[in-house]
Amino acid sequence: MDTVKRPDKRAERSRRTREKVIQAARELFVSQGYGATSLQEVADRAGVAVQTVYFVFGNKRTLFKDVVDTSIAGDTEPVATMDREWFHAACAAPTAADQLRAHVRGTSEILGRVAPIMPLIAAASATDPQIAAQWPDGPDPRYTVQHAAARALVGKPGARPDVHVTMAADLLFGLLSPQLYLLFVQDRGWSPDRWEEWACATLTAQLCTTPEADRAPDGRSQGAPAPKHP
Repeated sequence: MDTVKRPDKRAERSRRTREKVIQAARELFVSQGYGATSLQEVADRAGVAVQTVYFVFGNKRTLFKDVVDTSIAGDTEPVATMDREWFHAACAAPTAADQLRAHVRGTSEILGRVAPIMPLIAAASATDPQIAAQWPDGPDPRYTVQHAAARALVGKPGARPDVHVTMAADLLFGLLSPQLYLLFVQDRGWSPDRWEEWACATLTAQLCTTPEADRAPDGRSQGAPAPKHP
């Protein structure tokens, strides 16, 4: 007789509690700053005892790291970006242009969550120097992700043959940065959709060949300015 595995209600309650505390902490950190927020305030906002916050996270530094990590991931599951389904699907796209569209879409969702807390991370690090120690030394994780995407892209149909992996990774890393996203969306008032469209078009122009159908008779891309002659 097959044994039916019942849901672990205790684990589910723990997961929900963790999510509530992280959400409450994110709201308070963003609205009043890391240094000005106490764990008691976080507990009150989440509707739990402060002892629960200490039991689950230990201290405010660890809670802050979880706020950042879940903002990147979009949930509390301990799954790295390169192990996420959207990243695998993008890298498995048949052409370079298809991969870029899927990659920019997935990255834009992350940036929409992460970009607003970038100033908070800088301020928290200034307030508490040990904040930076929460993340291990080594290559920038964001660059590691973009380099993996570049490796998958180079050599696909439609990829520019003169662009090597390092150049592609640098372009992805630079154009899909939180800083550039904030510049356009926050400072210049672009909508996230407009930014995504621009980022995709710009990266496609840099990393993909131009289809022959899109070229003018003189070899220029349609819409490109004519060369100036003396």
